Formats: sequence, structure tokens, C-alpha cells
Amino acid sequence: MKSNLSEMPVYAPITQNEPMEAIGHRIQGFAITRADHPALISEQGSVSWRALLNQANQIANRLRDAGLQPGDSVAALSENNTNYIALYLGVLTAGGCMVPLSGMASAEALGLMLSDCSAQFLFVSQKNRDLLHSFRAGLQDLSDDRIVAMDDDSKGIGQTLRDWLGHASAEARPADVSLDDAFNIIYSSGTTGTPKGILHDYRFRQRQMERMSRYGLDGDAINLVSTPLYSNTTLVSVLPTLFHGGTLVVMAKFDARRFLQLAETHRVTHAMLVPVQYQRILADAEFDRFDLSNFKLKLCTSAPLRPEVIADAIARWPGNLREVYGLTEGGISTSLDCAAHPDKWSSVGIPTEGAEVRVIDEDGCELSKGETGELVGRAISMMRGYVNRPEQTQEMLWESPEGDMFYRSGDMGRIDEDGFIHILDRRKDMIISGGFNIYAVDLEKVLLAHPAVDDAAVIGIPSEQWGETPLGLVVLKPGHQDSGPMILEWANGQLGKSQRISTIELREELPRSTIGKVLKRELRAPYWQTITH
Repeated sequence: MKSNLSEMPVYAPITQNEPMEAIGHRIQGFAITRADHPALISEQGSVSWRALLNQANQIANRLRDAGLQPGDSVAALSENNTNYIALYLGVLTAGGCMVPLSGMASAEALGLMLSDCSAQFLFVSQKNRDLLHSFRAGLQDLSDDRIVAMDDDSKGIGQTLRDWLGHASAEARPADVSLDDAFNIIYSSGTTGTPKGILHDYRFRQRQMERMSRYGLDGDAINLVSTPLYSNTTLVSVLPTLFHGGTLVVMAKFDARRFLQLAETHRVTHAMLVPVQYQRILADAEFDRFDLSNFKLKLCTSAPLRPEVIADAIARWPGNLREVYGLTEGGISTSLDCAAHPDKWSSVGIPTEGAEVRVIDEDGCELSKGETGELVGRAISMMRGYVNRPEQTQEMLWESPEGDMFYRSGDMGRIDEDGFIHILDRRKDMIISGGFNIYAVDLEKVLLAHPAVDDAAVIGIPSEQWGETPLGLVVLKPGHQDSGPMILEWANGQLGKSQRISTIELREELPRSTIGKVLKRELRAPYWQTITH
């Protein structure tokens, strides 16, 4: 049974008579004012705003002709490409709710997501055909005529996007929507059960698009997109660029050298990247020969950026660097202007305009500056809740003494005397050894300072003596032969007695998500699978 998404509670601050300019309406004007201006540039070529809008409007009209109702969900399983961007805009123009899905998710999880959001249509790229077939039998509510191939090859699906569109009209007929209407659903990662669907409404996205334009993501932006569209990280920069009529340079898959080539060729001004991408780009042997002088701003999110990487980027890469921290759910929103605050590179900055961050203890009591606890936040952009999960939505909430609703981040941190926020660890990743709280990030910083260490993660593993104990997992830099015991002795010499690492294991690489987060759950699993709870 389909949920009425627009009736879910609103937790964001409400502004009376807030102006509304839906993206499906706003972009129509670019067919005249920016007709020949490039909207998208990909490996397949450049697409003007006129051409993009023709395709988006065709998709919108075809969806409505096929029965799409306002608020209905439309899902896509694809890598970044022109058709995907056109589909995103077409769904919004038709008044639908876009649901971008991850090709990294399991077949079981994808089937559950599609059922959870009551998807009325599914668009699939060629790369994901085999994945689709592995869960197709379970999609009983999606008929064959509502599954469409994103490419010109319809093998195994039945109809291509081109065939499905047929002679659909390109007339601009954007649906009327309100700030309360569903914009998109972003699913959290998950290996078991149904991942949580995070519902963003137009209020969330419109406020975010306006705020990000202050960072230059506007009609003059040339934004290089190298992270997948199913990640909110990507949408935070993509949507404002489209909303204001700028240009997206789209990569289907990230590659450091190709990123540099595209940045130089297309005179890129902006990019939203994750820490591992910065490391790979700056480590490219040819980095300094590329002309990156058109960059105005690089953004970094998903995980804290190491101070030494910030220093390298500031020194060698033109334009400013701004680190942003937030949840896909919203609520918490901070920003660090790296050029302006070199003494705060260990932080994630201060709350953005309209945001408030506090720290609470395990009992939900507010803590003072300098004290460590869970970060909670309230901001102008806050999700409506987890789709079909009112209990889990409630678990996310913290009510302040003033009666305002904040979102719990699950991140442990503190606010320093200047108001800058420091993240220590995920609450669930905190190691409790012998009664002491150990924050893995503190141990990881020490390991990463070792001259032979290229990458590192610290996890808690079972210990008969201490309950659990820290284990260091280390990737060596090329050409280094240091042993685990050598690094262990060095690291423990820098750490306090209650922080010491029990063992160092050398790894070829650490597992990471598509946006660069170390998958600590995967790292921990082998050590805890024999433990019964």
C-alpha cells in the first residue's frame, strides 16, 4: 500500500509565506535564456539547455500519459549519464518523486527498496541489467511495460528509453507542487533487511539549492560531477547547478587522471569530492602540469579531510577548499572555510546559516563546550522522516529544552571554545575497552602520521581481558617494507596508556563505499561472527 508521503510530519523550521519556485517550473525558462548554453557535458558529448529540456519534458509527459500521479515514485538504477539527468528532471517536472538506487546494493536490498517506495516505474542502464534480472521475479507490482532500458540496447528488458518515449510531446507542462510535496527518496546503505528511505521534500531541496548558490553553484558554475547520483553528496552540488542554469561535466566513473583532463578541458570551476578522491587526484604524478586555474571552489564531504591533504590542496590546487559536514537526513549542517581557518583544519567548521548544533550525553542531557558526546542538529533542511518507518524516525529525534526537534547524528564529537565542531567517531564505532571510551579517529590520526602508512582504520575486536580492544588495519605506501610490529611499537609510543592498539594487521587495501567511506562493518564482521549476544 502506497504511503501518502506529503502527509509525513514536518520537522524543519516553518517560514510563513515562504516563496516557492519548483525546479520543474524554474528550468523551463532556460530553453529561451540559455538555449544554446551547455547544460551537460559527458563522454558522449555536449547537450544544450534547449535539448535537455526537450528530453526532460518528453519524459514528464510520457510518464503522465502512462499514469504517473503526483507524488508517485520513479526509480532508476544507473551510472551517471545524460539520460539519467534528463530522467531526474523529467520526474520532477511531472510531479513525481525520484528514487535513485545504488548499483552497489544487493539484489535483495534493491527489491525491498522498490517495494518500500512503491515505485511505479524503473529505469535501468545496460551495466545493471544482470543485477535487475537477479531480483526481477520479485517485482510483482512492476509490469514489463514500466521497466525501461536507459540505453539504446533493450536486450533483456524489452524497450529502450527512445522507444518508450515514442512521439511524446516536448511541451512544457510542469506540475504544480508545494513545499510539502515529495522531491526524492534516498536509501541508506544496508546489507540486511530493508534500507531506510530518507524522504526529502521541496522545502528541504529548495532551501539547500538557494544556500549552495552562495558558494558559486549558480548559472556561471561549471561543476565536475564524479560521484554517483544515488548519493546525497552528489545531489547537494548537482541540483543547485541545474536549478540556476549552470553546466554539469558528468563522469560515469571516477578516475583521477581523467578528472584532471576534464577539469582542464572544460575550464571547471567547482567540484564536490570525497577525501579518497582528493588523495588520488593530488597523488597523480602529472597533477602539476594540468591547468586548474578556473577553479573557484572545491567542496569535500562524506568524511573529515586530513589536515595534510587540506594543506596540499590549498598549496597546489587553485581556488578555495570548503569542507562540509551533514547528514543525508539533514538537521546537521556545518562548513569549514579552509583558507580562512588554517588553525581549524582538524574540525568540520561551524554551523551554516540557519543551523544549530549541540552535544548531548547518553541520557539526552546537553553538554557544555569542550565536552564529548553525541552531536545533534537542527537546520533549515530536515528530512520528513524514514518512509514507512515512524518508529525509526522517532529514534532519530532529540527534543531540546525549548521544545525544538533536533536530529541525532550518531557521531561523537565536541564543540571547541570558538564554536568549531570536531568529530571523533561514529557512536556505533566507538570502542569501549576496560571501561574506557576509545575514539578510533584518534588512533587513526597517529597511524596515518607514520611515514610508511598510506591508509589506516581502527576497529574494536573481542577481548577476554578488556571486553574489546583496538585493532589497527594498515595499508603501506608503495616501496615501504615496515612490519606490523614496527608500526605498532611506534604508534603506541604516541598514544596514552588507555588508547593503545593491541595488534596491527597489514592489508592490500581497505574496503570503501562508492563515496569513499571505509566500510568498518565489513572489517569488524570476521572478528565478531563467532560471538553470540
